[in-house]
Amino acid sequence: MWRSLGHKSLKKIKFLSDSCCSSNKSLLGFQDLSCMGKSRCFGDSPCNANRFRGFWVDQAFYQTGCVHRLCLGFSGSNVGSLRGFASAAEAVVSTEDECDEVQELINQMAREIKVVKQPKVVGEMAQGKYVGLRRRQIKMETEAWQEAAKEYQELVDDMCEQKLAPNLPYMKSLFLGWFEPLRNAIAVDQESCVEGKHKTAYGPYFDLLPASMMAVITMHKLMGLLMTGMGSSGGCRVVNAACQIGEAIEHEVRIQNFLDKNKKKPASSKDSNTESDSPTEEQEKLKKKVTHLMKKQKLHQVRSIVKEHDHGKPWGQEAQVKVGSRLIQLLMETAYIQSPADHSEDGPPDIRPAFVHNLKTIDTRKGSRRYGVIECDPMVRKGLEKTARHMVIPYMPMLVPPTNWTGYDKGAYLFLPSYIMRTHGAKQQREAVKRVSKKQIEPVFEALNTLGNTKWRVNKKILDIVDRIWATGGRLADLVDREDVDLPEEPDTEDEAETRKWRWKVKGVKKVNSERHSQRCDIELKLAVSRKMKDEDGFYYPHNLDFRGRAYPMHPYLNHLGSDLCRGILEFAEGRPLGESGLRWLKIHLANLYAGGVDKFSYEGRVAFTEKHLADIFDSADRPLDGKRWWLKAEDPFQCLATCINLSEALRSSSPEDTLSYIPIHQDGSCNGLQHYAALGRDKLGAAAVNLVAGEKPADVYSGIANRVLDIMRRDVAKDPANNPNVLRARLLINQVDRKLVKQTVMTSVYGVTYIGARDQIKRRLKERGLIEDENELFAAACYAAKTTLTALGEMFQAARSIMSWLGDCAKVISMENQPVRWITPLGLPVVQPYRKLGRHLIKTSLQVLTLQRETDKVLARRQRTAFPPNFVHSLDGTHMMMTAIACKEAGLNFAGVHDSYWTHACDVDKMNIILREKFVELYEAPILENLRDSFQKTFPELNFPPLPERGDFDLKEVLKSPYFFN
Repeated sequence: MWRSLGHKSLKKIKFLSDSCCSSNKSLLGFQDLSCMGKSRCFGDSPCNANRFRGFWVDQAFYQTGCVHRLCLGFSGSNVGSLRGFASAAEAVVSTEDECDEVQELINQMAREIKVVKQPKVVGEMAQGKYVGLRRRQIKMETEAWQEAAKEYQELVDDMCEQKLAPNLPYMKSLFLGWFEPLRNAIAVDQESCVEGKHKTAYGPYFDLLPASMMAVITMHKLMGLLMTGMGSSGGCRVVNAACQIGEAIEHEVRIQNFLDKNKKKPASSKDSNTESDSPTEEQEKLKKKVTHLMKKQKLHQVRSIVKEHDHGKPWGQEAQVKVGSRLIQLLMETAYIQSPADHSEDGPPDIRPAFVHNLKTIDTRKGSRRYGVIECDPMVRKGLEKTARHMVIPYMPMLVPPTNWTGYDKGAYLFLPSYIMRTHGAKQQREAVKRVSKKQIEPVFEALNTLGNTKWRVNKKILDIVDRIWATGGRLADLVDREDVDLPEEPDTEDEAETRKWRWKVKGVKKVNSERHSQRCDIELKLAVSRKMKDEDGFYYPHNLDFRGRAYPMHPYLNHLGSDLCRGILEFAEGRPLGESGLRWLKIHLANLYAGGVDKFSYEGRVAFTEKHLADIFDSADRPLDGKRWWLKAEDPFQCLATCINLSEALRSSSPEDTLSYIPIHQDGSCNGLQHYAALGRDKLGAAAVNLVAGEKPADVYSGIANRVLDIMRRDVAKDPANNPNVLRARLLINQVDRKLVKQTVMTSVYGVTYIGARDQIKRRLKERGLIEDENELFAAACYAAKTTLTALGEMFQAARSIMSWLGDCAKVISMENQPVRWITPLGLPVVQPYRKLGRHLIKTSLQVLTLQRETDKVLARRQRTAFPPNFVHSLDGTHMMMTAIACKEAGLNFAGVHDSYWTHACDVDKMNIILREKFVELYEAPILENLRDSFQKTFPELNFPPLPERGDFDLKEVLKSPYFFN
């Protein structure tokens, strides 16, 4: 569909005769712009290495003459509106008359172009290669569903011609069997809607895409939901499925509209000069205004005018769920499955529906609630694990650098809808980001662009090992077993107690099998993406934010925020020589990945550990599955194996320092949330506990808290048990207290863990050890341990506790006025807490009455108060990461970030360590709490806020000298 535009979009343009015989890719542009390759741009800013802006022309020279082809392809910031919920058509004029007006202006510009010499390189990539990759990227984004529909149609045609079924994988054969009946059913519905035979609420939206494409989207989206969101019943909620399918249909409609809007009107319509064709006075004024703006190169203002004249409106959630529900209903009516089980030759085949619609009842605190689910047949469920390789995954990693962010919905993917923040329907947060000035939020844009421009590739050696393990049933390196646990046989007894015990065992086994199934589906999706990308020289991850300002890759499956499997498979696409310091950091990194207490050694101790195990490292690299398998003992086995291979290659080289390394080396914060609190409160004791000050080896805050808990229990043990019930509990627990028992509670203390939360965490740890069998005794022991742990935390981190309380009190004052807590991060990002009471909106669909949740005007005061301290600290750790990303880019480093874990090449770790410490100090030298209080007072001048908490005299400059601050 994209290519078809090339032949139709700009036949009107007449080029000067001296440009007719050029055989290159050129951009219509102005002479004063700096451009790429043989390309020239026009627009509101020059081209750069990351993108094209404007229109591009493909000129081909033939012996018979010149043929010119223009793809009217907005890219970069010019396609901003397409990425929005608003419509692809926002980037173009909505009526054909207006299209002609803009087309004529383009023609004028083309005639004024002056030829200038252009460079032949796009960043570090040859222009020809970049153009080819960009075309593939556009095709991936705009033609994925169309290509899938075309493939199914071709398979159907082949079957009809050859009168036999092709040899296809099980799930693909099911897709093929469902495709034609579903497509035909959709086509019948579309025809009825067009002819007005029955008026339905979804009718106006149902014929905007070809039936074949709608069929493919419905099948793939529903199967994707079943793969990633299934419970033990093997189903997904109707409301979720309907919303996602309807949204996917709308997105595809907007992409098609965007591409189709620019097609030339038929000649017949031009020949009939009716009154409506003649320009009105208003159109003339509009034309003059647009002409003036174009001459001044203010294309962003032209786009704003075009957007105002676009009549395409968002469908809205109600229309989406009605379209989605109808498509699900048609799939259920047309999709069947035949059991291969033996049956009588004379009897009918066992054919049953592939999907069924059921109502489930769940008990909640407010009573029981019923909701609809789509459940798949067990045979379909079993085949889901092998479906991933045949799924259409729209938001794949990009082949070219993402479009730079320039607005709320302007950036990242070229065509796929992209938003800078995941607001999850929170209107106030969305509007706050849209209203903020570009100058204020520019550092956030720059940081996300930096993260998105980091180039990755698949580590083929690790992928090959993963494939070998997976093919033989998994079970190694934390990969799940590919086989289910056998269900226990029903006992041949009338004893009700035995039967009840058997039922509980069956329930437990089914739960285990359901969890295994979900994990297998997850691994298959990750491997499917890995296999698709393994032959690419490199790819990129566009990033966006959650509402607190933490950055995430937009591709959901294979990314560096994922598990050890993902991180082991991924590596930097650019290799850099290790150098002397890089070789040392590679050894430290290997020890960190092995963990098991080794990661708590000093740096010298970690280097010594690696050097002590060189024989194991070489064996792991040479014979990962046939040797001693030392790497499998690591906490992060696949990352450990990748590092073993790189380190072996370096140490066997005649010049280890010159060996290229593609491995990202991690520097992780030490209980990072408490580091931020210690800096906010200038807390000396807290700062020492979380490595803000220098030490001979890293301080372990979890061991520190465990020791304080032990001190409290020793004091309790010495008391009189007749007067203090805690004495017996202290005696019971005193030999069980270690860092593992308290670790989760310490980690979540920064997120506002409650006493109940801490009790449940510690109870789980105690139950795992199995030393306390009586349930009541276990509960009482967990209660005592939780209180003791929270007391120890309060003693060690007094400043953190006082700041948490102050933040909570401020949030309480604001929320009592029925207002959400809002603030602006040090990088200028506006944050609005989204916690509001949700109302219920009932929508009658063809399947059932669906309940959609919508925001009300009532804020959840308690949630606003309890969530504010952790959300505020998360916004600060996100700020620190983004400040570091920008500075690393300016220093010429490759950088990737996972919240409080910063990654770069081994040779650049020392540079990054200096930068991240400097940025931390820079962040907290600003009066953050004072600025927050002032902003609250300015927004709510009539309210009284509590005074700022007292702070200590810790010198932030100490962080610059702390080797284990991030380590």
